[in-house]
Amino acid sequence: MRTHRTITLLAAASVLGLTACDPQAADSGKPATPGTPAATPAASSPAPSAKTATLPDLVGKGLQTAQDEAQQAGFFVLTSHDALGRERLQALDRNWKVCSQTPGPGAGLDTKTSVDFGAVKLEEACPATDAPAPKPAGDVMPNFVGQGMKAVRSALPANASVTVKDAVQSRVVLQESNWKVCTQDPKAGAALTGQPLTFTVAKTDESCP
Repeated sequence: MRTHRTITLLAAASVLGLTACDPQAADSGKPATPGTPAATPAASSPAPSAKTATLPDLVGKGLQTAQDEAQQAGFFVLTSHDALGRERLQALDRNWKVCSQTPGPGAGLDTKTSVDFGAVKLEEACPATDAPAPKPAGDVMPNFVGQGMKAVRSALPANASVTVKDAVQSRVVLQESNWKVCTQDPKAGAALTGQPLTFTVAKTDESCP
């Protein structure tokens, strides 16, 4: 009996000694695993820095060439608009030339920056500054004479009743972006109360009668 008690006491003392050597095991109530290193928090990786490049001066070049050179420089977010404010689409880029670019040329630009080109057709002269689009019509009829019919329609209420007639010949006006306003009814300054609106137009390269 004395021998049995001595062995039991020695075994209990050994367990207590192992537990005391491993605080983590003491806290969790589980025996420690020898040779297991303490876990360390993973180091966070640094955020990738923005890639920069030099945007060349592309004003005066064909729109397709300007887009190609911008991409060669590392800029791929490219847009373009009608510099004459007529809202024409640049369906065939080779038929347009660049009048302005935003942002302008420079070094150290983020390559994710959107580059926008103001353009006109090859046979047209660039304006000194981009022509603004017509302001949306409110309760009063604006002066739309001389402005592109497509842009004018965009400035009108969506539910407006609009009639467009050729002022030069009896042609059907199919693509309004190629036409400009010669006359309007009601005239500029008249109250807009939901009445039908009438415009006469001519091709953009024609003179109004």
